[in-house]
Amino acid sequence: MAKRARFLSFVVFCLVAVLVVSWSVYPWAEAQEGPNWHKGLPKQYKSKWLVHDLKRPKPAVVTQAGPVGSAPSDAIVLFDGKDLSQWTKGNGKPAAWTVKDGYAELNHTGNIRTKKEFGDCQFHIEWRAPAEPRGVSQARGNSGIFFMGLYEVQIMDSHKNSTYADGSAASIYGQHPPLVNACRKPGEWQVYDIVFRRPRFKDGKMSEPGRFTVLHNGVLVQHNTESFGETAWRRLAKYRKALEKGPISIQDHGDRQKVAYRNIWIRELDLSGSD
Repeated sequence: MAKRARFLSFVVFCLVAVLVVSWSVYPWAEAQEGPNWHKGLPKQYKSKWLVHDLKRPKPAVVTQAGPVGSAPSDAIVLFDGKDLSQWTKGNGKPAAWTVKDGYAELNHTGNIRTKKEFGDCQFHIEWRAPAEPRGVSQARGNSGIFFMGLYEVQIMDSHKNSTYADGSAASIYGQHPPLVNACRKPGEWQVYDIVFRRPRFKDGKMSEPGRFTVLHNGVLVQHNTESFGETAWRRLAKYRKALEKGPISIQDHGDRQKVAYRNIWIRELDLSGSD
């Protein structure tokens, strides 16, 4: 009995020793949610929360079941390769682009736009210029994505195709060329991942400009780039409409070139900048 008691005492001693050593080497091993956790923590810059504040809201869980580029769990799928039920023509009639083999293709029936309106967002789209190039400069594989129906990121076959810099692929059209030309060969699928922060207005006047961050085929080509206003051709862009939301529009440029699209999804965001 005495031997058993001594053995148990030895085991307890060892456990205590391990805990003491662990705490001394890894002080973070102490429970972080104790009653005094917030004592002495400073207030975070530009925030109402303390540093390491346990009361600060936790990030929502977002999953992505498919491969990279597939829609996350909180995304709205705008085109899944089956139909254009989320889109209309500019006049509100059903979108009439050709849908086949999992993609939608321009067919000279006009622009399309989403039924739902969006502001701040993360937007994913895959596109393909015709495999056999035709035309030069802006007459080659031309289309575009208009956020809120007003602010364009250019679609263009810019592979060995000279045009004005602020009209090339992944430009903020008429305003900012991309940082680099990341365009693939015509006929190859390309990817845009775009974060758009809508412009803010106060009393009908622009108080904060819109901004774009764009990755073209995984390459950063626009970084928090300022939008000067509504997209214009041969004119300076200006802010005219004080809107909070608008549709996503995709352009049919009218060149009868079969630019194709697939895997289009969007995540609604709030990029107000405070929590």
